[in-house]
Amino acid sequence: MKKILFGAFAALYALMSATSCSDTTKEIGSSLIQEESEVVIHNEFKVTGHTTPNQRIESRTIVQLLGDISAQGYGNFTSDFVCQFMPASKLVTEGVTADDIDSMKLILAYPNGGYVGDSIAPMGLEVFLLDKQLPSPIFSTLDPEEYCDTKKAPLASKIYVGNAQGENDSIRGLSYREIKIDLPLRLARDLFNLYVENPSAYAFPANFAKYFPGIYVRNSFGSGRVTQIQRTNIIMYYHTVGTDSEGKEVINRFEGNYFAVTPEVISNNNINFTIDPSLQAEIDGGANIIVAPVGRDIELTFPIEDVIDYYLANRGPLSVVNTLSMEIPAETITNDYGIEPPASLLLVLSAKKEEFFLNNSLNDDKTSFLANYNSATKSYSFTGLRNYFLNMFDQYNASGRIKPEDVTFTLTPVAVTTENTSSGYTSSVYVSAITPYIGKPAMVRLDLDKADITFQFSKQSLK
Repeated sequence: MKKILFGAFAALYALMSATSCSDTTKEIGSSLIQEESEVVIHNEFKVTGHTTPNQRIESRTIVQLLGDISAQGYGNFTSDFVCQFMPASKLVTEGVTADDIDSMKLILAYPNGGYVGDSIAPMGLEVFLLDKQLPSPIFSTLDPEEYCDTKKAPLASKIYVGNAQGENDSIRGLSYREIKIDLPLRLARDLFNLYVENPSAYAFPANFAKYFPGIYVRNSFGSGRVTQIQRTNIIMYYHTVGTDSEGKEVINRFEGNYFAVTPEVISNNNINFTIDPSLQAEIDGGANIIVAPVGRDIELTFPIEDVIDYYLANRGPLSVVNTLSMEIPAETITNDYGIEPPASLLLVLSAKKEEFFLNNSLNDDKTSFLANYNSATKSYSFTGLRNYFLNMFDQYNASGRIKPEDVTFTLTPVAVTTENTSSGYTSSVYVSAITPYIGKPAMVRLDLDKADITFQFSKQSLK
């Protein structure tokens, strides 16, 4: 425990004017002028926890994972995906007929390095047309065989690698890579005719899905890479016939980016994970390990009653709670694919985890908290636990007890979306969305035994 003394009470008075706790027992007055303020810092609290299965997640992202890896120290991870498409509200039809449609391509785009595994390993994919509407909500345990007939020939197929070898300099210089898959010309012309004959089918995604339920894309052969696709769209190529200034016939070629996977349509990663026996042996031995996107979370018990007991035993006649934080050391787990710790973790009351994601919630720093991985300190730091303490302290005062569901938390990986705002000469970044983590395989070992829970409060004491 650390104690810090300040000679003047004025600083504490200013702090109390801004934030106060419900346990104030003495009015501030002239008789307190000769009193001192003391800042108490205590960090001898222990958190306990255990690894728990996280078998399914809800895909609330347009990111799509495709591939298969078996990594020593991690396990076997496979993912394919199903998706609907957002149609363009308007297609070019003036001077164009179905016979003028030349081709159509499915484009899967991912950033340079947007994969785990071997960039040069050839892998194959197959595309199937869905024949049934996708459910909502939709989870990673979905069986795509229930929504399309994979016994039929695929709609399209492709062999691809993860780098730009053999491409020209302009392609190699791009910040992203594309997998381009030729789709049947008959499908392109059917979709064009659908718009001509029934434009209302393109008015809303739900309308369009009745006629074109979407696609299923799966790995057909090869292993050693999982690609993180961040943009999926369908481009239609067509032509018109005109004349030049001399009256000669000219063929003009165009392309329309008419269909795309967006947040408004249903998309899902169908994920299977089998943990490496050596990793499971660690967990069985008591190690606290997180594996993502699916795999393992950590459930922990936060010692809030110990914090409250310490506060009650050491507070003064007038006390103000300053901060409560928790920093958890993190270790990278040795593996042969460079799998790293997840970028962000959500600490959420276990009883509210499902509700948190279903309601598209943001961390409220009362029942849910956010921390990013710090590669310099190799830790996750949850700094905003003060309001949680105040809520639990009020509950303790009211009932004399803390309910078990209010101290049981789950640590789970999440994807965090941020946005920038500016006003005048100042700008700020705020969190706009927190969703279940769908990204490259990730894992981390957390050392709860060395977690640093630091509690700080100020109290008034007589000279």
